[in-house]
Amino acid sequence: MIKATIRQAILDRKALRIHFQGFDRDVCPHVLGAKNGRAQVLVFQYAGGSSSGLPSGGQWRCMPVAEITSAVVIEGATWHTGSSHSADQTCVDDIDVEVEY
Repeated sequence: MIKATIRQAILDRKALRIHFQGFDRDVCPHVLGAKNGRAQVLVFQYAGGSSSGLPSGGQWRCMPVAEITSAVVIEGATWHTGSSHSADQTCVDDIDVEVEY
């Protein structure tokens, strides 16, 4: 269910509020797939909590899908992306879906 929600959010360019490693995080998922057979998602986190802190302006994060315990679309939220998305990502080797640019 969570993976399907993430997948649809990528296709629709929708922001999500997810719960990951004890924190609620507002993210825009960009790439969903697998690395070494493990489902992963590359997101741009723009708000919410983090054990390492979140820089103003947000940051890219690679997350194992299995560690995301909830994912809900944030209706009406603005789409966010980082300025360095043009760099090659290493989060996902086998891409299922990614944001179209």
